[in-house]
Amino acid sequence: MRAPPGLVRLLAAARGWGRPPRRCLGAMAGYGTEQRGRPNAPDYRLYFKNADGKYISPFHDIPLFAPSKEDKEIPAKRSKTTGTEVLFNMIVEVPRWTNAKMEIATEEPLNPIKQDIKKGKLRYVANIFPHKGYIWNYGALPQTWEDPNHTDNITGCCGDNDPIDVCEIGSKIRSSGEIVQVKVLGVLALVDEGETDWKIIAIGVDDPEAQKIHGCFHVENTWLVGKEGEKRR
Repeated sequence: MRAPPGLVRLLAAARGWGRPPRRCLGAMAGYGTEQRGRPNAPDYRLYFKNADGKYISPFHDIPLFAPSKEDKEIPAKRSKTTGTEVLFNMIVEVPRWTNAKMEIATEEPLNPIKQDIKKGKLRYVANIFPHKGYIWNYGALPQTWEDPNHTDNITGCCGDNDPIDVCEIGSKIRSSGEIVQVKVLGVLALVDEGETDWKIIAIGVDDPEAQKIHGCFHVENTWLVGKEGEKRR
């Protein structure tokens, strides 16, 4: 399946060419979070702060590209690479194995993370045996947006008015509000209630298997098939 022009440019950037690897700051080094309210309640909010303790928007103020030590600008004007792969910042909304449907509140000041509400009720993802909740770390790419006024030429539907979603398939359990440096493995288009909802498939660069996986075609060989060809996960 082909991605739309905006995602094509993003994915093209993810395949940097011939750039030397550069060391970078820890993804969370310049950011912090502050909780307000009680989890699993309508008033719960998770706000973001920068290194100076000032409130920022995870939607608008955190750079799309993962910064390196040479990149002091916020947002970063250049992107970190791992030789041939450009890294992106992912904002974790829903940690792996949890059920609460958390999301960036795009229409609230400072865009904190909150639990989604539908038909007056807090949303939770159902368990699918033998798993519990989300089977991956789920979140979004900052400074991205799916335009509700643009009809996607692949799906035939308009965007869902949210940031582009990310499924981080690594083995680590992340925290809500964590900023993770990821590399893109692939992209999947979904149609949800008549709206286009692209999903970026990615893996955190700090995952033990990250150096072995450079695309979705590596996932089965690395995780699903053992040395003797037997299914192992």
